Amino acid sequence: MKKIAMLTVKGAIGLLPLTIKNKLKSNHKLTEFYSKSLQRSGLFYGFPSKKKRMAMYGKYQQQQNQTVTALASGYTTPDALQVIIVGNSGVEVTLGALSRLRLSSLKVIVVGESGPRTDVLQASRLSGAIDRLDKGAPVLLLNAGDTLHQHALKLLFHALSTHSLVYCDTDMRDKQGKLSSPHFLPDWNPELFYSTAYIDTGVLVTAAALQQVRYTDVQSIAGLVAELAFISPAISMGHVPYTVVHRSSKSAHIKVGLNDVSKVLTDQTPAALAYNEALQVNHVQWPVTKNPLVSLIIPTKNGKDLVKACIDSILTKTTYKHYEILLIDNGSDEPDSLAYFESLKQIANIRVLSYPGPFNYSAINNFGVQHAKGDVVGLVNNDIEVIKPDWLTFMVGHAIREDIGCVGAKLIYSDGRIQHGGVVLGYGGGAGHAHKYFPRYHPGYMKRLIATQNYSAVTAACLLVKKSLFNAVGGLNEKDLTVAFNDVDFCLRIKEAGVRNVYCAEAELYHHESVSRGLDIAPEKAARFQRELTYLQTKWADVIAHDPAYSPNLTLKRENFSIKEYTE
Repeated sequence: MKKIAMLTVKGAIGLLPLTIKNKLKSNHKLTEFYSKSLQRSGLFYGFPSKKKRMAMYGKYQQQQNQTVTALASGYTTPDALQVIIVGNSGVEVTLGALSRLRLSSLKVIVVGESGPRTDVLQASRLSGAIDRLDKGAPVLLLNAGDTLHQHALKLLFHALSTHSLVYCDTDMRDKQGKLSSPHFLPDWNPELFYSTAYIDTGVLVTAAALQQVRYTDVQSIAGLVAELAFISPAISMGHVPYTVVHRSSKSAHIKVGLNDVSKVLTDQTPAALAYNEALQVNHVQWPVTKNPLVSLIIPTKNGKDLVKACIDSILTKTTYKHYEILLIDNGSDEPDSLAYFESLKQIANIRVLSYPGPFNYSAINNFGVQHAKGDVVGLVNNDIEVIKPDWLTFMVGHAIREDIGCVGAKLIYSDGRIQHGGVVLGYGGGAGHAHKYFPRYHPGYMKRLIATQNYSAVTAACLLVKKSLFNAVGGLNEKDLTVAFNDVDFCLRIKEAGVRNVYCAEAELYHHESVSRGLDIAPEKAARFQRELTYLQTKWADVIAHDPAYSPNLTLKRENFSIKEYTE
């Protein structure tokens, strides 16, 4: 209940006028009380030390072993298995682990230079290994040096009964044999895979699916997964959320995998791709075909300085030029603001529209979309400011893809910390922002802050979507979600339409929302926030229970991707 209460307080505080926030912040006792309450609630940012992470993972393993053992007791092991081992260093370790499986039929093919072993098959390339596969038995793909949890095969084989390809979480075994560095993965996440090649070992696939890849020249497991994803777009990919494959190396295969994914992506799509070697991330620029008009909708009431900074940054910095700006004035009464808004009417691609009446974020934006001329609409808060000039080019490239819905940006607080890097369902019992308060240049958990990827939702503080999709789902919910969670609900309804939502890490903008927030003094606003939170929890209970873009092994107490503690 503490989490829900503090989430309500946090959301309600965001609705306060800036003058009241500043007055509250000047009261040091009040600010101290709020900060301590926030920290006790578990929503305060703070990443555990390495020592604590090791201890937390030790406790996780104890819990996992109990769960996995119980699951495995009801599962069967395949009678026959084929294994492709990629690489040379550590082959003997992997072969030793396989020998302990005691399968009735085990066929092993090692891809790499010929070694002294005569009881395994050799292939110089992955394509050659695929040619030597039998048709029936499933195929396990491992990097040389990787080993298996005693129940790994049972869990993977069980998952394969309902999928064509399955992968699992992994960790690393150090020289002393201790397990650490868990990679808790999301469910199948195409954009994250293109950016990071995150599926790179511990893959079980049907022989029939793998044998479709006949003439590939990729040399990594990630490359094979990429080939399969494009050859069979409807292929069912399952995820086993347990660390049942133990890696021997952190990065031996990363560069090869990323290069292979790049190769497949550029061969199969019109996307342009740049590999960032320093960050070990692919940056994908999808082509902006037909140069669509983008309608940027900016609601405001007064706020001349904020609006001017926002619009000036768009006009002077944005390299994508085919856009219009719709400033929606929700009852402004300050003379300076009104004079500035009047001056904007002299700019050819700016329109100022009046929306009188009480503040209703959903209704205001729906009104703006009704007047938008563009095929793509952008919802933009009045306190947004452009950082990277190509922000709109990257976002439009995603938004016009047929299989993509909402596209959100990487948003930075004025002090250089992360405000938004995608929305995770379940934080605090509702929804929150991934990696909130992390430093701007931090890579995030498994590079997820610097990598473009799919999230279930993104914030409407800066969101692009095709106008046709916006209208198809009925726009924002102006009846039940007038202020909070309307963007989350909207994104989830867009996702239900059969498309993916995207967090675009290459699009960086400031969001000058206040970082330090005081206590709410408006009970009616807190009550409204609670009603809207309850609506979200009721309508989207299934996604809150399991967000496919997040791991069930990561905490929902904090927005920092730390390991879930089993007292949660």
